[in-house]
Amino acid sequence: MNFFRRLFKIGEAEAHSAIDKMEDPIKMTEQGIRDMKTDLEKSLEALAQVKTLAIRAKNDTEEYASKAEDYQQKAMLILKKAQKGDMDSTEADRLAKEALIKKEESQQHQTRSQGESEKFNTSVAQLEKSIQEIKQNISKWENELKTLKARVKVSTATKNVNKQMAEIDSSSTVSMLERMKDKVNQEEALAEAYGDIANSSKSIDEELDKAVDVTKANADDDLAKLKEQLGMSDDKE
Repeated sequence: MNFFRRLFKIGEAEAHSAIDKMEDPIKMTEQGIRDMKTDLEKSLEALAQVKTLAIRAKNDTEEYASKAEDYQQKAMLILKKAQKGDMDSTEADRLAKEALIKKEESQQHQTRSQGESEKFNTSVAQLEKSIQEIKQNISKWENELKTLKARVKVSTATKNVNKQMAEIDSSSTVSMLERMKDKVNQEEALAEAYGDIANSSKSIDEELDKAVDVTKANADDDLAKLKEQLGMSDDKE
């Protein structure tokens, strides 16, 4: 039973740890920014592809319009030649009819390409709007992330300072300071006592030297010995 209870406690602790990590606002914001940048890259790729299709549709529209105009001109020239007698009228009618059929086909292609071009242009506008929104959101979230990181630094520093202040025991600190003061006072008094002893010993030596002039006594002895060697008498009768 205790074994399973311990396993449950370990699993519970890991679950709380996972939740704490999931709820880390800085990590979540950073991940959100990374996701938005990925979306931005995909949107830019899609925009480039749709723009390519829009450009091709526009070029096709212009090309089919030019062809339709060309077939119209050819049909008119053929009919004019038949009118002048430069071409058989039956053949001219056949060719002119074929030219008009080609013109109609080109106009149909032109209409289709025009519709595709309009659809692609609409998609381009929507993608550009989405891309602009993504860029604005990325900029917004990056600024908020900077502010969030600064706030975390301030709150962490404040928490640490307040924790240190809360852990300070004022009574024990004062007691420690008092003991230090007593120790310093004791050391100062001891130093002063040693100084008095040193001065006292020195004064006694000076008094003894003054009372007994050792140097003069030695000189008198040396003088007496010298006179004795010279045979000089120092008797005074």
